[in-house]
Amino acid sequence: MTTTQATLIGPLLRDVSRSFYLTLRVLPQGIRPQISLAYLRATDTIADTKAVPRAKRIVALQQVQNLSHVPDLGTIAEHQASPAERRLLERLEDCVIALGQFDEADGRRIQELLKIIVGGQIFDLQRFPGETKNELVALSSDEELDRYTYMVAGCVGEFWTMMCVAHLPTLRDWNVGEMCPLGMRFGKGLQLVNVLRDVPKDLRIGRCYLPIKDARALLDPKNFETIRALYNRWLDKAVDHLDAGWQYTMRIPRSETRLRLACIWPIWIGLMTIARLRVENPLDPERRVKISRGEVYGVMARSFLMCRSDGLLTTRYKSLRAASVGK
Repeated sequence: MTTTQATLIGPLLRDVSRSFYLTLRVLPQGIRPQISLAYLRATDTIADTKAVPRAKRIVALQQVQNLSHVPDLGTIAEHQASPAERRLLERLEDCVIALGQFDEADGRRIQELLKIIVGGQIFDLQRFPGETKNELVALSSDEELDRYTYMVAGCVGEFWTMMCVAHLPTLRDWNVGEMCPLGMRFGKGLQLVNVLRDVPKDLRIGRCYLPIKDARALLDPKNFETIRALYNRWLDKAVDHLDAGWQYTMRIPRSETRLRLACIWPIWIGLMTIARLRVENPLDPERRVKISRGEVYGVMARSFLMCRSDGLLTTRYKSLRAASVGK
């Protein structure tokens, strides 16, 4: 790992991505720099900076997507309330330099991933033209939602798989044709959990990722009963995707403890989140479902003790899954 890469995926990554930082830190050293740099996406900050006109944000994203040149992000950076996100934008050129320090194959994988993810962010800005609940727009179909979850997360599962096969000798016999689709569904499941958890917040910035005809009705938590059946169907879909993620995880050799843990943690936390969404009113902006830091540490401790036992891991997974489907 070069000095530039180390400074980017060390303190800076920790400051801009506290929730995912622990997962990235536990990855095997052979794939940690590549996946960490790919996750250090200044494009998230560019897309979300509402103080800058939408058209300017889209142009900046297109420039990053095509790697045509490093855009001038001074205006966007100065509107960042978070010092860490401001530093990230100011160091975008360093990110590009760090990308060029990987070998050609890794650099190509990261660039291909970036193009898909940034394409999803551009889709997001173009599909939802407003910034408030008064300009609320909903996706039109389950297919559109599925496409969105692929662009911003499912593609990461494919990328993760290709990196593992390229750099971890114990995984070089993996059947990529089977593992990439499982990895893709793994990522889509995690993103679908985020979508279903964040409905109240998204509605109030003009976005409804759920294909609902009368999205404005969802602004009133009392109307949840009218969509409960549909909402539960999407929760079921998220569980199905996480089932694929669990198949993926259990095909990782027991000797690859770090990689197993990096997959176990988001799956278990995702199932715990789904279980709570089943019993809460997910339209209520005052009761956002969230797994506490203490519970996250509990997941980490329990999984570490079980990590080399397929039987114990599977028993725990089945228990969490049963709770997530209400059984």
